[in-house]
Amino acid sequence: MTRALSAAVAVIALGLSAGSFAQQKGGGDETGPYDLVAGWPQNYCGAGHIIGSTAGIWAESPDRVYIFSRGCLPELKPTGGGGGGNFIPERNASGYDLSQKDPTRHPRWDHVFNVVDRNGKLIESWEQHNKRFVRPHRILVNPYDPDRHVWLVDDGAHAIYKFTRDGKQLVMTVGTPMQPGNDATHFNRPTDIAWLPDGTFFVSDGYVNTRVVKFDKDGKFIITWGQKGNEPTETRPSYMNTVHAIVIDKNRKIYISDRANSRIQVFDENGKFLDAWPNVRRPYSLLLSEDQHLWVADGITQKFTKFDLAGKLLYSWGTFGAFPGGFWGVHQFHTDTEGNLYTADVHVGRPQKFSPKKGANPAHIIGRYFPRGGTN
Repeated sequence: MTRALSAAVAVIALGLSAGSFAQQKGGGDETGPYDLVAGWPQNYCGAGHIIGSTAGIWAESPDRVYIFSRGCLPELKPTGGGGGGNFIPERNASGYDLSQKDPTRHPRWDHVFNVVDRNGKLIESWEQHNKRFVRPHRILVNPYDPDRHVWLVDDGAHAIYKFTRDGKQLVMTVGTPMQPGNDATHFNRPTDIAWLPDGTFFVSDGYVNTRVVKFDKDGKFIITWGQKGNEPTETRPSYMNTVHAIVIDKNRKIYISDRANSRIQVFDENGKFLDAWPNVRRPYSLLLSEDQHLWVADGITQKFTKFDLAGKLLYSWGTFGAFPGGFWGVHQFHTDTEGNLYTADVHVGRPQKFSPKKGANPAHIIGRYFPRGGTN
């Protein structure tokens, strides 16, 4: 090696070493392939208050993100426990309370459904519907619907509401509000929805009932299946406890979160049992991506886990904590066309936004919601 070449190699090595030390000290790769977008969303609850328990989030586009939370709470000084932050679990998690009159839980029942832009700035708040909501649970948009109606699942009201995109009109109610039951027109704390291309939809019902209900596009009852199991160790097909999430793949297979039994059950569209994936710890929320992988928000480890559709674990990331970028109960998550990830923490009581790190492995980024439709 010539003297000049040796010197060049030494300079390159020194530069790499210096850069490496400058960027690699400390840290625990807490946010995996993403960077947290700090300060998102802006605090639309105002000074002295924080956003309450956040159950639902949905990105119609990067500039139109829906947030469904349980009102606004007074800001508290950090106590130094619980992972840091202004945080009292039972306060933010908002227990099941039909009256919603408990001032320690809901001193302000406003800013329940909100729309923010990419910077987290509030652009809409559907205050006209606040009296309708009891315990916000999920936001969904049927990807086959050209009008992009917004579906809101409220398990406390035992009902699902379908609104026009601007929130000005309620166009359908599924279930009988404030009347729990277990038949063709009543739910008992429903949790999620999934659609087929013709508008047929399936509801996971849910916390008290332990079933899946199939409806036609107009909300007419078709069939139901599922029986109450023996949590937390139930293994029998079609027996379930806390039926908490539902998604459908391109082959019309239906994946159900049997949350209390820490497993995923798979059915055909008529309720025939096909498979079960054990040891999926408390699956809070599911997302079926365009590339046909199932992503799960794990309510025990607080990780996002990626599975192929045979149930094989491929990747996981995420960490527990009430600090920015940590998770405690991701109740729903969604992605937009730019690859950003949005999460709704139900126990901490906050929405968060993450952007893909430069150079991140594409296989580690949570894919877009399947199927592609509208502006999502």
